[in-house]
Amino acid sequence: MNAEAKLPSVAIIGRPNVGKSALFNRLVGRKIAIVHDQPGITRDRISAICSRGEQPFTLWDTGGIFGAGEKELTVQVRQTAEGALRESDLLLFVVDGKDGLSPIDSDLARTLRKSRKPIVLVVNKIDNDKHESLAAEFDALGFEQIVSISAEHNRGISDLLGVVDQLLPSPAQSVSQPSLVTPERSEGGTLNSQPLAIAIVGRPNVGKSSLINAIVQSERAIVSELPGTTRDSVDISYQRDGGRFLFIDTAGIRRRGKLSSSVEVFSVMRAERSIRRADLCVLIVDLTSGVTAQDKRIAGLIQEARKAALVVLNKWDLVKPKRGERQTIRELVAETREKIFFLNYAPVLVASARTGENVDRLFGMIDKIERAATTRIGTGVLNRLMRAVFAANPPPMVKGRRLKLFYAAQSAGTQDRSAKGPIHRREHLQPPEFVLFVNDPRLLSQSYARYVEARIRDAEPYSGLPIILTLRPRSQKL
Repeated sequence: MNAEAKLPSVAIIGRPNVGKSALFNRLVGRKIAIVHDQPGITRDRISAICSRGEQPFTLWDTGGIFGAGEKELTVQVRQTAEGALRESDLLLFVVDGKDGLSPIDSDLARTLRKSRKPIVLVVNKIDNDKHESLAAEFDALGFEQIVSISAEHNRGISDLLGVVDQLLPSPAQSVSQPSLVTPERSEGGTLNSQPLAIAIVGRPNVGKSSLINAIVQSERAIVSELPGTTRDSVDISYQRDGGRFLFIDTAGIRRRGKLSSSVEVFSVMRAERSIRRADLCVLIVDLTSGVTAQDKRIAGLIQEARKAALVVLNKWDLVKPKRGERQTIRELVAETREKIFFLNYAPVLVASARTGENVDRLFGMIDKIERAATTRIGTGVLNRLMRAVFAANPPPMVKGRRLKLFYAAQSAGTQDRSAKGPIHRREHLQPPEFVLFVNDPRLLSQSYARYVEARIRDAEPYSGLPIILTLRPRSQKL
Protein backbone atom coordinates (compact mmCIF):
# COMPACT_ATOMS: atom_id res chain seq x y z
CA MET A 1 0.00 0.00 0.00
CA ASN A 2 1.32 3.43 -0.90
CA ALA A 3 1.39 5.45 2.34
CA GLU A 4 1.19 8.73 0.43
CA ALA A 5 -2.14 7.70 -1.05
CA LYS A 6 -3.90 7.13 2.28
CA LEU A 7 -6.83 9.38 2.98
CA PRO A 8 -7.17 11.05 6.36
CA SER A 9 -9.93 9.60 8.50
CA VAL A 10 -12.68 11.44 10.40
CA ALA A 11 -15.04 9.78 12.90
CA ILE A 12 -18.46 11.09 13.93
CA ILE A 13 -18.95 10.39 17.64
CA GLY A 14 -21.85 11.12 19.97
CA ARG A 15 -24.59 9.72 22.13
CA PRO A 16 -27.64 8.17 20.41
CA ASN A 17 -30.08 10.28 18.43
CA VAL A 18 -28.10 13.52 18.21
CA GLY A 19 -28.04 13.45 14.40
CA LYS A 20 -24.79 11.62 13.60
CA SER A 21 -26.25 9.73 10.65
CA ALA A 22 -27.93 12.85 9.28
CA LEU A 23 -24.56 14.64 9.41
CA PHE A 24 -22.85 11.66 7.76
CA ASN A 25 -25.37 11.67 4.89
CA ARG A 26 -25.04 15.43 4.50
CA LEU A 27 -21.24 15.34 4.32
CA VAL A 28 -20.98 12.46 1.85
CA GLY A 29 -23.86 13.81 -0.24
CA ARG A 30 -26.02 10.68 -0.35
CA LYS A 31 -28.18 8.68 2.01
CA ILE A 32 -26.03 5.81 3.22
CA ALA A 33 -26.87 5.73 6.92
CA ILE A 34 -30.51 5.24 7.91
CA VAL A 35 -31.89 8.36 9.60
CA HIS A 36 -34.70 7.74 12.09
CA ASP A 37 -35.78 9.20 15.42
CA GLN A 38 -35.45 5.84 17.19
CA PRO A 39 -32.26 5.83 19.32
CA GLY A 40 -29.58 3.28 18.51
CA ILE A 41 -30.29 2.77 14.82
CA THR A 42 -26.67 2.84 13.66
CA ARG A 43 -25.02 -0.16 15.30
CA ASP A 44 -22.19 -0.79 12.85
CA ARG A 45 -19.46 1.47 11.59
CA ILE A 46 -20.30 2.90 8.19
CA SER A 47 -17.68 4.56 6.04
CA ALA A 48 -17.65 6.64 2.87
CA ILE A 49 -15.42 9.17 1.14
CA CYS A 50 -16.28 12.84 1.70
CA SER A 51 -15.06 15.02 -1.18
CA ARG A 52 -16.86 18.25 -0.35
CA GLY A 53 -13.88 20.01 1.25
CA GLU A 54 -10.46 20.98 -0.09
CA GLN A 55 -9.06 17.56 0.82
CA PRO A 56 -11.04 14.28 0.54
CA PHE A 57 -11.22 12.14 3.65
CA THR A 58 -12.78 8.91 4.87
CA LEU A 59 -15.78 9.60 7.09
CA TRP A 60 -16.97 7.10 9.71
CA ASP A 61 -20.46 7.03 11.20
CA THR A 62 -20.56 5.09 14.46
CA GLY A 63 -23.24 3.72 16.73
CA GLY A 64 -24.11 5.82 19.77
CA ILE A 65 -21.29 5.09 22.21
CA PHE A 66 -23.69 5.00 25.13
CA GLY A 67 -26.06 2.90 23.09
CA ALA A 68 -29.75 2.54 23.80
CA GLY A 69 -31.61 -0.66 23.12
CA GLU A 70 -30.68 -4.27 23.76
CA LYS A 71 -28.15 -4.56 26.58
CA GLU A 72 -26.03 -7.27 24.98
CA LEU A 73 -25.45 -5.08 21.94
CA THR A 74 -24.36 -2.03 23.92
CA VAL A 75 -20.83 -3.30 24.63
CA GLN A 76 -20.30 -4.23 20.98
CA VAL A 77 -21.61 -0.86 19.79
CA ARG A 78 -19.22 0.92 22.15
CA GLN A 79 -16.26 -1.23 21.06
CA THR A 80 -17.08 -0.59 17.42
CA ALA A 81 -17.23 3.18 17.96
CA GLU A 82 -14.01 3.12 19.96
CA GLY A 83 -12.34 1.25 17.10
CA ALA A 84 -13.27 4.08 14.73
CA LEU A 85 -11.98 6.56 17.31
CA ARG A 86 -8.58 4.86 17.47
CA GLU A 87 -8.17 4.72 13.70
CA SER A 88 -9.24 8.31 13.03
CA ASP A 89 -7.20 11.48 12.61
CA LEU A 90 -10.01 13.85 13.63
CA LEU A 91 -13.16 13.48 15.76
CA LEU A 92 -16.46 15.24 15.19
CA PHE A 93 -18.17 15.20 18.60
CA VAL A 94 -21.88 15.75 17.86
CA VAL A 95 -24.30 17.06 20.50
CA ASP A 96 -27.99 18.00 20.34
CA GLY A 97 -28.46 21.76 20.63
CA LYS A 98 -32.18 21.46 21.32
CA ASP A 99 -31.79 18.88 24.08
CA GLY A 100 -29.02 20.85 25.75
CA LEU A 101 -25.96 19.62 27.60
CA SER A 102 -26.50 16.20 29.16
CA PRO A 103 -24.40 14.24 31.70
CA ILE A 104 -23.67 11.70 28.97
CA ASP A 105 -22.21 14.49 26.80
CA SER A 106 -19.93 15.54 29.68
CA ASP A 107 -18.78 11.96 30.30
CA LEU A 108 -18.18 11.42 26.61
CA ALA A 109 -16.19 14.65 26.38
CA ARG A 110 -13.80 13.39 29.07
CA THR A 111 -13.43 10.07 27.23
CA LEU A 112 -12.67 11.76 23.90
CA ARG A 113 -10.02 14.05 25.40
CA LYS A 114 -8.07 10.97 26.48
CA SER A 115 -7.62 10.08 22.81
CA ARG A 116 -5.50 13.21 22.31
CA LYS A 117 -6.97 13.57 18.84
CA PRO A 118 -8.11 16.88 17.33
CA ILE A 119 -11.78 17.34 18.24
CA VAL A 120 -14.45 19.55 16.73
CA LEU A 121 -17.55 20.01 18.89
CA VAL A 122 -20.51 20.01 16.49
CA VAL A 123 -23.69 21.46 17.98
CA ASN A 124 -26.45 20.03 15.78
CA LYS A 125 -30.11 21.00 15.31
CA ILE A 126 -29.38 24.74 15.32
CA ASP A 127 -31.91 25.23 12.55
CA ASN A 128 -31.98 29.04 12.42
CA ASP A 129 -30.51 32.20 13.95
CA LYS A 130 -32.98 32.12 16.83
CA HIS A 131 -31.47 28.81 17.99
CA GLU A 132 -27.87 30.11 18.05
CA SER A 133 -28.09 30.97 21.74
CA LEU A 134 -28.68 27.28 22.52
CA ALA A 135 -25.11 26.49 21.49
CA ALA A 136 -23.60 28.67 24.23
CA GLU A 137 -24.40 26.06 26.89
CA PHE A 138 -21.85 23.70 25.36
CA ASP A 139 -18.97 26.15 25.96
CA ALA A 140 -18.76 24.48 29.37
CA LEU A 141 -17.24 21.40 27.73
CA GLY A 142 -14.09 23.43 27.07
CA PHE A 143 -13.44 22.60 23.42
CA GLU A 144 -11.57 25.14 21.32
CA GLN A 145 -13.27 24.31 18.03
CA ILE A 146 -17.09 24.64 18.17
CA VAL A 147 -19.34 24.78 15.08
CA SER A 148 -23.14 25.18 15.12
CA ILE A 149 -24.95 23.32 12.33
CA SER A 150 -28.23 21.87 11.21
CA ALA A 151 -27.51 18.64 9.37
CA GLU A 152 -31.15 18.35 8.35
CA HIS A 153 -31.28 21.83 6.80
CA ASN A 154 -27.69 22.00 5.48
CA ARG A 155 -26.93 24.93 7.77
CA GLY A 156 -23.33 25.56 8.84
CA ILE A 157 -21.95 22.58 6.87
CA SER A 158 -19.56 24.76 4.85
CA ASP A 159 -18.17 26.26 8.07
CA LEU A 160 -17.69 22.78 9.49
CA LEU A 161 -15.85 21.61 6.37
CA GLY A 162 -13.59 24.66 6.61
CA VAL A 163 -12.60 23.74 10.17
CA VAL A 164 -12.07 20.11 9.16
CA ASP A 165 -9.78 21.17 6.31
CA GLN A 166 -7.66 23.19 8.75
CA LEU A 167 -7.28 20.32 11.22
CA LEU A 168 -6.80 17.38 8.85
CA PRO A 169 -3.27 16.04 8.47
CA SER A 170 -1.79 15.51 5.04
CA PRO A 171 -2.51 12.05 3.57
CA ALA A 172 1.05 10.92 4.30
CA GLN A 173 0.63 11.74 8.01
CA SER A 174 -2.77 10.10 8.52
CA VAL A 175 -3.40 7.19 10.85
CA SER A 176 -2.86 3.75 9.31
CA GLN A 177 -6.16 2.19 8.29
CA PRO A 178 -5.91 -1.48 7.33
CA SER A 179 -9.51 -1.51 6.18
CA LEU A 180 -8.93 1.09 3.48
CA VAL A 181 -7.36 0.07 0.19
CA THR A 182 -5.61 2.49 -2.10
CA PRO A 183 -6.12 2.45 -5.86
CA GLU A 184 -3.72 0.26 -7.83
CA ARG A 185 -2.51 0.48 -11.38
CA SER A 186 -2.81 -2.26 -13.94
CA GLU A 187 -0.03 -3.44 -16.21
CA GLY A 188 -1.09 -0.86 -18.75
CA GLY A 189 -1.02 1.93 -16.19
CA THR A 190 -4.81 2.32 -15.96
CA LEU A 191 -6.06 3.32 -12.54
CA ASN A 192 -8.11 0.46 -11.06
CA SER A 193 -10.10 2.42 -8.49
CA GLN A 194 -13.18 0.24 -8.29
CA PRO A 195 -13.14 -2.78 -5.96
CA LEU A 196 -15.42 -5.74 -6.55
CA ALA A 197 -18.67 -4.95 -4.70
CA ILE A 198 -20.06 -8.05 -2.97
CA ALA A 199 -23.47 -7.88 -1.26
CA ILE A 200 -23.94 -10.37 1.57
CA VAL A 201 -27.69 -11.00 1.68
CA GLY A 202 -30.08 -13.30 3.47
CA ARG A 203 -32.79 -13.61 6.09
CA PRO A 204 -32.15 -12.15 9.56
CA ASN A 205 -29.76 -14.08 11.79
CA VAL A 206 -28.37 -16.48 9.17
CA GLY A 207 -24.79 -15.32 9.80
CA LYS A 208 -24.14 -12.51 7.31
CA SER A 209 -22.09 -10.38 9.68
CA SER A 210 -20.34 -13.46 11.08
CA LEU A 211 -19.25 -14.42 7.57
CA ILE A 212 -17.78 -10.97 6.91
CA ASN A 213 -15.96 -11.06 10.24
CA ALA A 214 -14.55 -14.47 9.35
CA ILE A 215 -13.43 -13.15 5.97
CA VAL A 216 -11.74 -9.97 7.17
CA GLN A 217 -10.68 -11.59 10.47
CA SER A 218 -11.87 -8.70 12.58
CA GLU A 219 -14.99 -7.57 14.41
CA ARG A 220 -15.90 -4.79 11.99
CA ALA A 221 -19.51 -5.96 11.67
CA ILE A 222 -21.47 -6.47 14.89
CA VAL A 223 -22.50 -10.07 15.47
CA SER A 224 -25.43 -10.85 17.74
CA GLU A 225 -28.06 -13.55 18.13
CA LEU A 226 -30.73 -10.85 17.93
CA PRO A 227 -32.37 -10.80 14.48
CA GLY A 228 -32.10 -7.48 12.68
CA THR A 229 -28.84 -6.31 14.26
CA THR A 230 -27.54 -4.89 10.98
CA ARG A 231 -30.07 -2.26 10.04
CA ASP A 232 -27.96 -0.32 7.55
CA SER A 233 -26.11 -1.71 4.59
CA VAL A 234 -22.54 -1.44 5.86
CA ASP A 235 -19.65 -1.16 3.36
CA ILE A 236 -16.42 -2.88 4.43
CA SER A 237 -13.27 -2.54 2.29
CA TYR A 238 -10.88 -5.46 2.15
CA GLN A 239 -7.74 -6.42 0.24
CA ARG A 240 -6.48 -9.95 -0.39
CA ASP A 241 -3.77 -11.30 -2.68
CA GLY A 242 -3.79 -8.12 -4.76
CA GLY A 243 -7.58 -8.19 -5.13
CA ARG A 244 -9.77 -5.38 -3.83
CA PHE A 245 -13.20 -6.08 -2.41
CA LEU A 246 -16.05 -4.06 -0.96
CA PHE A 247 -18.31 -6.24 1.19
CA ILE A 248 -21.81 -4.88 1.69
CA ASP A 249 -23.29 -6.29 4.90
CA THR A 250 -27.04 -5.87 4.42
CA ALA A 251 -29.93 -5.88 6.83
CA GLY A 252 -31.71 -9.23 6.95
CA ILE A 253 -34.60 -9.41 4.50
CA ARG A 254 -37.87 -10.56 6.03
CA ARG A 255 -41.29 -11.00 4.49
CA ARG A 256 -42.85 -7.55 4.37
CA GLY A 257 -45.82 -8.75 6.42
CA LYS A 258 -43.50 -9.49 9.34
CA LEU A 259 -41.63 -6.22 9.52
CA SER A 260 -41.80 -5.00 13.11
CA SER A 261 -41.08 -1.32 12.52
CA SER A 262 -40.58 1.35 9.90
CA VAL A 263 -36.82 1.01 10.48
CA GLU A 264 -36.96 -2.57 9.21
CA VAL A 265 -38.96 -1.43 6.17
CA PHE A 266 -36.12 0.98 5.36
CA SER A 267 -33.58 -1.79 5.98
CA VAL A 268 -35.28 -4.14 3.53
CA MET A 269 -35.36 -1.39 0.92
CA ARG A 270 -31.65 -0.75 1.55
CA ALA A 271 -30.85 -4.47 1.18
CA GLU A 272 -32.72 -4.59 -2.12
CA ARG A 273 -30.78 -1.55 -3.33
CA SER A 274 -27.55 -3.22 -2.21
CA ILE A 275 -28.35 -6.15 -4.49
CA ARG A 276 -28.78 -3.76 -7.39
CA ARG A 277 -25.49 -1.91 -6.79
CA ALA A 278 -23.42 -5.05 -6.14
CA ASP A 279 -21.28 -6.80 -8.73
CA LEU A 280 -21.77 -10.13 -6.96
CA CYS A 281 -24.41 -11.30 -4.46
CA VAL A 282 -23.66 -13.92 -1.81
CA LEU A 283 -26.88 -15.48 -0.51
CA ILE A 284 -26.48 -16.91 2.99
CA VAL A 285 -28.73 -19.85 3.92
CA ASP A 286 -28.97 -21.25 7.45
CA LEU A 287 -28.34 -24.99 7.33
CA THR A 288 -30.17 -25.54 10.61
CA SER A 289 -33.43 -24.37 9.03
CA GLY A 290 -32.75 -25.24 5.38
CA VAL A 291 -33.96 -23.32 2.34
CA THR A 292 -37.09 -21.37 3.28
CA ALA A 293 -39.65 -19.51 1.22
CA GLN A 294 -37.93 -16.27 2.17
CA ASP A 295 -34.58 -17.60 0.93
CA LYS A 296 -36.27 -18.30 -2.39
CA ARG A 297 -37.66 -14.77 -2.48
CA ILE A 298 -34.20 -13.28 -1.94
CA ALA A 299 -32.77 -15.58 -4.62
CA GLY A 300 -35.51 -14.28 -6.90
CA LEU A 301 -34.41 -10.69 -6.24
CA ILE A 302 -30.87 -11.64 -7.26
CA GLN A 303 -32.12 -13.36 -10.40
CA GLU A 304 -34.35 -10.42 -11.35
CA ALA A 305 -31.40 -8.05 -10.94
CA ARG A 306 -29.33 -10.32 -13.24
CA LYS A 307 -26.46 -10.44 -10.77
CA ALA A 308 -23.55 -12.81 -10.43
CA ALA A 309 -24.22 -15.02 -7.42
CA LEU A 310 -22.92 -17.48 -4.87
CA VAL A 311 -24.86 -19.45 -2.28
CA VAL A 312 -23.25 -20.13 1.10
CA LEU A 313 -24.85 -22.79 3.30
CA ASN A 314 -23.78 -21.51 6.71
CA LYS A 315 -23.59 -23.12 10.18
CA TRP A 316 -22.03 -26.32 8.89
CA ASP A 317 -20.50 -26.79 12.35
CA LEU A 318 -23.99 -27.31 13.79
CA VAL A 319 -25.07 -30.07 11.37
CA LYS A 320 -21.78 -31.72 10.41
CA PRO A 321 -21.97 -35.50 10.92
CA LYS A 322 -19.18 -37.49 12.53
CA ARG A 323 -18.95 -39.66 9.42
CA GLY A 324 -19.71 -39.24 5.75
CA GLU A 325 -19.04 -35.51 5.51
CA ARG A 326 -18.51 -35.51 1.74
CA GLN A 327 -21.71 -37.40 1.05
CA THR A 328 -23.65 -35.06 3.35
CA ILE A 329 -22.23 -32.03 1.58
CA ARG A 330 -23.19 -33.45 -1.83
CA GLU A 331 -26.72 -34.07 -0.58
CA LEU A 332 -27.04 -30.58 0.90
CA VAL A 333 -25.81 -28.95 -2.32
CA ALA A 334 -28.18 -31.06 -4.45
CA GLU A 335 -31.13 -30.24 -2.21
CA THR A 336 -30.32 -26.52 -2.36
CA ARG A 337 -30.05 -26.56 -6.15
CA GLU A 338 -33.40 -28.33 -6.37
CA LYS A 339 -35.16 -25.77 -4.17
CA ILE A 340 -33.51 -22.72 -5.76
CA PHE A 341 -33.53 -24.13 -9.28
CA PHE A 342 -33.98 -20.70 -10.88
CA LEU A 343 -30.57 -19.64 -9.48
CA ASN A 344 -28.92 -22.78 -10.80
CA TYR A 345 -25.93 -20.86 -12.15
CA ALA A 346 -24.78 -19.98 -8.61
CA PRO A 347 -22.06 -22.20 -7.09
CA VAL A 348 -22.89 -23.53 -3.61
CA LEU A 349 -20.42 -23.51 -0.72
CA VAL A 350 -20.97 -25.33 2.59
CA ALA A 351 -19.15 -23.41 5.34
CA SER A 352 -19.13 -22.25 8.93
CA ALA A 353 -18.67 -18.55 9.60
CA ARG A 354 -18.30 -19.27 13.32
CA THR A 355 -15.37 -21.70 12.96
CA GLY A 356 -14.07 -20.37 9.63
CA GLU A 357 -14.29 -23.80 8.00
CA ASN A 358 -14.27 -23.55 4.17
CA VAL A 359 -14.60 -19.73 4.29
CA ASP A 360 -11.34 -19.28 2.38
CA ARG A 361 -12.78 -21.33 -0.49
CA LEU A 362 -15.13 -18.42 -1.15
CA PHE A 363 -12.32 -16.47 -2.81
CA GLY A 364 -11.45 -19.33 -5.15
CA MET A 365 -15.08 -19.39 -6.27
CA ILE A 366 -15.11 -15.61 -6.71
CA ASP A 367 -11.96 -15.81 -8.83
CA LYS A 368 -13.59 -18.49 -10.99
CA ILE A 369 -16.63 -16.24 -11.52
CA GLU A 370 -14.39 -13.29 -12.43
CA ARG A 371 -12.60 -15.35 -15.04
CA ALA A 372 -15.88 -16.65 -16.43
CA ALA A 373 -17.05 -13.05 -16.87
CA THR A 374 -14.16 -12.38 -19.27
CA THR A 375 -14.73 -15.51 -21.36
CA ARG A 376 -16.05 -15.23 -24.91
CA ILE A 377 -17.36 -17.77 -27.36
CA GLY A 378 -16.08 -16.96 -30.84
CA THR A 379 -18.73 -15.93 -33.36
CA GLY A 380 -18.03 -18.87 -35.67
CA VAL A 381 -18.10 -21.38 -32.83
CA LEU A 382 -21.29 -19.82 -31.44
CA ASN A 383 -23.13 -19.95 -34.75
CA ARG A 384 -22.20 -23.60 -35.32
CA LEU A 385 -23.36 -24.34 -31.78
CA MET A 386 -26.68 -22.53 -32.24
CA ARG A 387 -27.40 -24.22 -35.55
CA ALA A 388 -26.79 -27.60 -33.92
CA VAL A 389 -29.01 -26.65 -30.97
CA PHE A 390 -31.90 -25.58 -33.21
CA ALA A 391 -31.50 -28.66 -35.41
CA ALA A 392 -31.42 -31.13 -32.50
CA ASN A 393 -34.56 -29.68 -30.92
CA PRO A 394 -36.46 -27.24 -33.14
CA PRO A 395 -38.42 -24.44 -31.44
CA PRO A 396 -42.12 -25.15 -30.85
CA MET A 397 -44.77 -23.77 -33.18
CA VAL A 398 -46.50 -20.62 -31.95
CA LYS A 399 -49.77 -19.83 -33.77
CA GLY A 400 -48.56 -21.68 -36.83
CA ARG A 401 -45.14 -20.03 -36.89
CA ARG A 402 -41.72 -21.24 -35.74
CA LEU A 403 -38.74 -19.27 -34.48
CA LYS A 404 -35.95 -19.11 -37.05
CA LEU A 405 -32.34 -18.24 -36.24
CA PHE A 406 -30.30 -16.31 -38.81
CA TYR A 407 -27.23 -15.28 -36.88
CA ALA A 408 -25.80 -15.21 -33.32
CA ALA A 409 -23.08 -13.15 -31.65
CA GLN A 410 -21.86 -12.53 -28.13
CA SER A 411 -22.27 -8.92 -27.04
CA ALA A 412 -19.06 -6.90 -26.85
CA GLY A 413 -19.82 -6.09 -23.19
CA THR A 414 -17.59 -8.97 -22.14
CA GLN A 415 -13.93 -8.37 -22.94
CA ASP A 416 -11.47 -11.03 -23.99
CA ARG A 417 -8.31 -11.67 -22.01
CA SER A 418 -5.54 -14.20 -21.49
CA ALA A 419 -6.38 -17.00 -19.06
CA LYS A 420 -3.10 -16.49 -17.25
CA GLY A 421 -2.10 -13.85 -14.71
CA PRO A 422 -4.15 -11.75 -12.29
CA ILE A 423 -7.21 -9.84 -13.36
CA HIS A 424 -6.16 -6.20 -13.19
CA ARG A 425 -9.35 -4.47 -14.25
CA ARG A 426 -12.77 -5.97 -13.58
CA GLU A 427 -15.69 -5.34 -15.88
CA HIS A 428 -18.10 -5.48 -12.94
CA LEU A 429 -18.85 -9.15 -13.64
CA GLN A 430 -21.15 -8.34 -16.51
CA PRO A 431 -23.26 -11.37 -17.41
CA PRO A 432 -22.53 -12.84 -20.84
CA GLU A 433 -25.09 -11.60 -23.34
CA PHE A 434 -25.86 -13.47 -26.55
CA VAL A 435 -27.72 -11.65 -29.31
CA LEU A 436 -29.79 -13.88 -31.59
CA PHE A 437 -31.06 -12.42 -34.86
CA VAL A 438 -34.33 -14.15 -35.63
CA ASN A 439 -37.46 -13.79 -37.71
CA ASP A 440 -39.69 -12.75 -34.77
CA PRO A 441 -38.49 -12.48 -31.13
CA ARG A 442 -42.04 -13.05 -29.87
CA LEU A 443 -41.83 -16.69 -30.99
CA LEU A 444 -39.30 -17.62 -28.26
CA SER A 445 -40.94 -19.46 -25.37
CA GLN A 446 -39.48 -19.45 -21.87
CA SER A 447 -38.90 -23.19 -21.94
CA TYR A 448 -36.98 -22.97 -25.19
CA ALA A 449 -34.93 -20.06 -23.85
CA ARG A 450 -33.93 -22.27 -20.89
CA TYR A 451 -33.00 -25.05 -23.32
CA VAL A 452 -30.77 -22.68 -25.36
CA GLU A 453 -29.14 -21.36 -22.19
CA ALA A 454 -28.42 -24.91 -20.99
CA ARG A 455 -26.72 -25.80 -24.30
CA ILE A 456 -24.59 -22.65 -24.11
CA ARG A 457 -23.51 -23.67 -20.61
CA ASP A 458 -22.57 -27.10 -21.97
CA ALA A 459 -20.05 -25.31 -24.16
CA GLU A 460 -19.02 -22.72 -21.55
CA PRO A 461 -20.33 -23.06 -17.96
CA TYR A 462 -20.13 -19.36 -17.01
CA SER A 463 -20.07 -20.35 -13.34
CA GLY A 464 -21.85 -17.88 -11.08
CA LEU A 465 -23.18 -15.75 -13.95
CA PRO A 466 -26.65 -15.46 -15.45
CA ILE A 467 -26.84 -15.77 -19.22
CA ILE A 468 -28.78 -13.08 -21.06
CA LEU A 469 -30.45 -13.94 -24.36
CA THR A 470 -31.38 -10.89 -26.43
CA LEU A 471 -33.48 -11.52 -29.54
CA ARG A 472 -33.61 -9.02 -32.37
CA PRO A 473 -35.36 -9.01 -35.73
CA ARG A 474 -32.93 -9.63 -38.57
CA SER A 475 -33.23 -6.05 -39.76
CA GLN A 476 -31.62 -4.69 -36.56
CA LYS A 477 -27.86 -4.33 -36.31
CA LEU A 478 -25.75 -5.57 -33.38
